Formats: sequence, structure tokens, C-alpha cells
Amino acid sequence: MDIKAVVWDVDDTLFDYTTADRAGMGDHLAAERLLDGYESVEQALRRWRELTDQQWARYAAGGIDWEATRRDRVRDFLAEPMSDAEADAWFGRYIAHYERAWTLFPDVLPILDALAASHRHAVLSNSTIRVQDPKLRVLGVWDRFEAVLCAAELGVHKPAAEAFHAACEALELPPHEVAYVGDHPEIDGRGAAEAGLLSVWIDRGGLHATIDPPIGPHRIATLAELPAILGADTRFGAPSTFG
Repeated sequence: MDIKAVVWDVDDTLFDYTTADRAGMGDHLAAERLLDGYESVEQALRRWRELTDQQWARYAAGGIDWEATRRDRVRDFLAEPMSDAEADAWFGRYIAHYERAWTLFPDVLPILDALAASHRHAVLSNSTIRVQDPKLRVLGVWDRFEAVLCAAELGVHKPAAEAFHAACEALELPPHEVAYVGDHPEIDGRGAAEAGLLSVWIDRGGLHATIDPPIGPHRIATLAELPAILGADTRFGAPSTFG
């Protein structure tokens, strides 16, 4: 196996989306004086995440644009009619809180440094360039990647093989020479494996230890385990947590 490149998911793989979303929404709800409508911040966050997943499914199915799903998410969350401008303004205030909480996972820069000389790097996200490009720039890693590909612009979403193959084509490499690292066992893990890439599912801290991994992906708990899977000639690395 000669892996020449690593393609990365962004949210909850490189970028700690869950923590940023929790902090940002908590601060936003407090500022908007909306916490009284919920038993706890966690309950409000669960509702926000449910609506995020629902609206993402609508967007992925086609026929509705990204901005419309965001507006509908706000309307459903607040359970009240709002104009597009009002929904956009509410979401914009949330984004301001959310962006202040942006951070990379602590193992990201060390692994990118360790693999910089041995592997090429790209990004494949189920989001949009308008979201991920500025995020990667603010986080200081945009120039680490030869290509940044997002589903909204590709017109195809993970776990479709065409999405993973588009990343390989951008690198001008066949799938068997490319690894994909992502946090979702099905969308990332199974999808990349079935597309013919070396698939690596990162389950940080074993948070999903009770879930049987899909057939195909290597399962890791920290990016320090990645060089051993890639066969990278680097002193940076750690044994697999999952065996």
C-alpha cells in the first residue's frame, strides 16, 4: 500500500464543530433571552442539532438552496413566522457567537506538520466553500491543502463515491493511493471505503465505543494513530486505541 495523499473532512475532524456550536448557541440564546423556553442549554442544543440534521437532509436531497434551509431552521427553532431578512439577521447573530468559539482539535497541527513532507493533503466536506474556505483561513490551515472541495459546489455529497473520486481527481491520484479521514462512521468511514480509498474513521476519545464500525474503515481515537496506518516514515505516531 502506497498512500500518497490524505483527504480530510473538516467539521468534528479538524475543526471542533461540536464544542464551537455548543458555546456559540449557548451564548446566543442567552443574549437573545431565549433560554427560559428550555429546561437547559443542552435541551435547546439538541433541538438545534435535530433541525440542523433535518434541514441538511432537505438540502442534500436537492431542490432547495443553502440559505433557504438556514432560514427554515431558524423559523422552526423559534416556532414563529419570520421574513427572510429577519431569519438571516437572527442566524447572523448566532454566527458571530459561533465564530468566536472556533478552534482546531489539539492533535491537528502536529499531524499536519508530521505528514507535511510525506503526503499531499486536500479537503472534502459535505458543506459549501462559502462556509469552509473562510473557516480554514481563520483557523490558519487553508494553505496546508492543495484543494478544498465541498458538496454544494460539486453537486454530489458524501457518501456517494463520486464525491470521494472528485477529491482523488483533484489530486490526480487513483483512489487506492488516497486516504480519507472523517468522523462519521457511515458518511465518511463506509463511504470512503466503498469508493476505494483507505478509509480512516476518527472516533475521538472512543465516544462511540458501543457502535460497531462499518466494514472497511480503520478506526482511531486520535490523529496520532494515523501515521502507523498510512505507513508514514515519521517518528510521530501512537498505537491504535481500538486494536
